[in-house]
Amino acid sequence: MTLPFTRRSPRRTPLRSALLALLPALTCGVAHAQAVPTATGPGGRLTLGVLASGYQADFGKRDIAGGALFGDANLTMHIGLEAEARTLRYHEEAGVSQATYLAGPRLPLRSHALAPYVKVLGGVGVFHFPYGYATGHYFVVAPGAGIDYQVGNSGLKLRLIDFEYQSWPQFTYGQLHPYGLSAGVSLTFWRSETWRPD
Repeated sequence: MTLPFTRRSPRRTPLRSALLALLPALTCGVAHAQAVPTATGPGGRLTLGVLASGYQADFGKRDIAGGALFGDANLTMHIGLEAEARTLRYHEEAGVSQATYLAGPRLPLRSHALAPYVKVLGGVGVFHFPYGYATGHYFVVAPGAGIDYQVGNSGLKLRLIDFEYQSWPQFTYGQLHPYGLSAGVSLTFWRSETWRPD
């Protein structure tokens, strides 16, 4: 004997009714969140590099040379930070040499392959006086500018030129104003992308 099958309609509670009403809005939000942007732009990046430097020491009006390590942390395509450690001890006389450890904001003026920039760095300068007489540590501020060149899509970047004008306002024998040019190469170790609409 077959029992008749009766279908019971589901009972609608207020919670269930509310969820059914919200379902279209939720699915639209998920569909919108899954839309993939079709273009990307440069975002943050971390670059480390080396420089060869030639400076006018402003102490005895002597030209000295050396090298530097530097790092750029571009937070966006328009704002960055730069840090550098430079030592100048070649072509020195009587043991006179300088070293600087500086950091500060760096503003790229364009984001294309050829990218000029300006910067204002500050930090500590170390001066070794003649014949080992003394070593002094001084505050240094150094505005500057330069041009970088991005080599294709690689992480390699050439620093074609970097000019820096330093001011040592607390130097023992009056203000010191070394200035000079640098050039070198850097490599990007980390890069992010910024999504942008068509």
